[in-house]
Amino acid sequence: MFELHNAALWPLHVLTLAAGLIIIILIAWRPGTWTRWIAFILAMPWIFVGWSFLWNCYATINWAAAYVAPAFAVEGVLLLVIGSLRDGLAFDRRGPADWAGYLILGFALAGQPLLAPLQARGWVSSEVFGIAPDPTAMATLGALLLARGKLLPLLLPIPVLWCLLSGITLGTMGEPQAWALHATLALATAAWIWTIIRRRADIMKENRA
Repeated sequence: MFELHNAALWPLHVLTLAAGLIIIILIAWRPGTWTRWIAFILAMPWIFVGWSFLWNCYATINWAAAYVAPAFAVEGVLLLVIGSLRDGLAFDRRGPADWAGYLILGFALAGQPLLAPLQARGWVSSEVFGIAPDPTAMATLGALLLARGKLLPLLLPIPVLWCLLSGITLGTMGEPQAWALHATLALATAAWIWTIIRRRADIMKENRA
């Protein structure tokens, strides 16, 4: 399925990977200035993957995908709307979540496509950001670890649930790449917990002062 999907869309992979690299550059360089563009670049793959892969490909062998595809569109719309609101989203987080976010982003863009050839399945079945759902969801989680905002929690459930469900499905099938999704969720959860603890500690210090 991935081989046929990749063959049909090539060389779009070059553009989506370039878009992922641009996300990293914008977050690291001028996050406050380019928030809307970062959200826009993240939103487009969700809408596209939901339509091109889940609806047109995966739903032909798994009926449940037809119900998941709209959720991908919803995530894309949420990113567009929240990212365009003033103070809706800001990419300027610093601390442990910062490093975790960049690590997840880097793996989703560069590491995930390598899993197929490492498992002797060949490059033609690689899963690429903006083309396949797993790296798209993982990269989004990485980017959201670098973000803050009152509406940020609205953007988390869909990518988290996809990583969880996909990881469980792949684990049931005995596919080794399931560990990548589990590791992503574990690292993201640990970073968020640490961030919450640090935030509360800072508030307590301010109150005491």
